Amino acid sequence: MQHKVLVVEDDLDIAELVLVHLKELSLDVEHVIDGESAMAKLMQGYYDIVLLDIMLPGIDGLSVCREIKSLFPQVSVVLLTSKSSEIDRVIGLEIGADDYICKPFSYREFQARIKAQIRHIKLLNMQKQSSDTVTAQPSALMLGALQIDTSSHEVFIDNQIIDLTATEFDLIYFFARHPNQVFSRAQLLESVWGYDHSGYEHTVNSHINRLRSKLGHLCQQDIIETVWGVGYKLNAKSVQQASL
Repeated sequence: MQHKVLVVEDDLDIAELVLVHLKELSLDVEHVIDGESAMAKLMQGYYDIVLLDIMLPGIDGLSVCREIKSLFPQVSVVLLTSKSSEIDRVIGLEIGADDYICKPFSYREFQARIKAQIRHIKLLNMQKQSSDTVTAQPSALMLGALQIDTSSHEVFIDNQIIDLTATEFDLIYFFARHPNQVFSRAQLLESVWGYDHSGYEHTVNSHINRLRSKLGHLCQQDIIETVWGVGYKLNAKSVQQASL
């Protein structure tokens, strides 16, 4: 099945370049120039990935991202940003964007990051198909009060469901499979996001901060702990204490 990508970019030169790189990956690609047109397309049909420029005429890209994640949380949103707009990238990740790509970009990096999103989509589809065909008890990872249901893609602490984005789910699931093991930002980029390009470590920081904010009120201490100068780890003791 061909994956569908919606490109939302008002700069026609950049849009043409992006379309060429996406079509080289054998993707079904459509292009619109503003947020209103993007939302209209999403209301009419399904897209796997939305490649979204932040600076758009009319509704800005961040507002469009927020709307997409509210109505279609399963759609991967990748932001196109300038290197100077760090605050926009941070805000984008905070409101649920799955990744961002800085302009100008190399085509190899661009395609690698899109391929990472496609791998994630394929994994989700495989898990859904498995849960649809298998009637046995869904597979789950249990760690103290933390429960991760891989078939329904849901996370619970003390039986309270936690509303996570797809990337946040992947991140907590990866940590839960390696409790108390420390990972650098570069290792997390490669293992969770699927690429190892330098300069994007802030992607990890932003997702971990958002994950902590969603889990924090249920635990006595951070589940994801910073090991200064090294990286991050899941503190298994903290999820044991969550139910106390």
